Amino acid sequence: MDCRIALVDDHTLFRNGLRGLLERHTGYRVVGEASGGEEFLAMLDTLDTDVVFMDFAMPGIDGAQTTERALARRPELKIITLSMYGEESYYSRMVEAGARGFLLKDSDIGDVIEAIETVAEGGTYFSPQLLSSLTGRMRTREAVTDEPLSSREREILVAVCRGLSNQEIADELFISKRTVDKHRANILEKTGCKNTASLVVYAIRNRIVEI
Repeated sequence: MDCRIALVDDHTLFRNGLRGLLERHTGYRVVGEASGGEEFLAMLDTLDTDVVFMDFAMPGIDGAQTTERALARRPELKIITLSMYGEESYYSRMVEAGARGFLLKDSDIGDVIEAIETVAEGGTYFSPQLLSSLTGRMRTREAVTDEPLSSREREILVAVCRGLSNQEIADELFISKRTVDKHRANILEKTGCKNTASLVVYAIRNRIVEI
């Protein structure tokens, strides 16, 4: 694939390192860099990029504000959030702003490439370490009246967000794994999600769970 990438992070050393790793892989080109949100937005109209790596904690406007403003102007952009451990509480804001990928800054290059490929194809990506960390922090919110999921489907979605397998969900709810499989298939169809990462994003965005 030929993927054009922009890097938005206030640490020059980190940008240099990530650019070097990406450009060792055929088909990935870093076409723009910015040290903050204002600088990135100023160059956005002339920046020919597909995927943006966006730091959350930056001087001036943060990653969520930058993401929201960028997508208002360029809705086709695929934005991947970069963060450190301990910044998980910001992820709800990045989800609501429209980020599609979520990576820890110490992720290995394999995860970085997988994230790029997933979001470039329209999917949602959480690094495995981050998804594991998030599932232990999820809290259920009250159901809303216009929610498209049934109460059982909502219950199963919350369990998925907690990191439980279909068999573990079946054991917890005293139903068969086959029934959980069927409910999960219905949830995927109703929400338009494709995998666990996209289900977690759906649940956060629709305030079914909170971090």
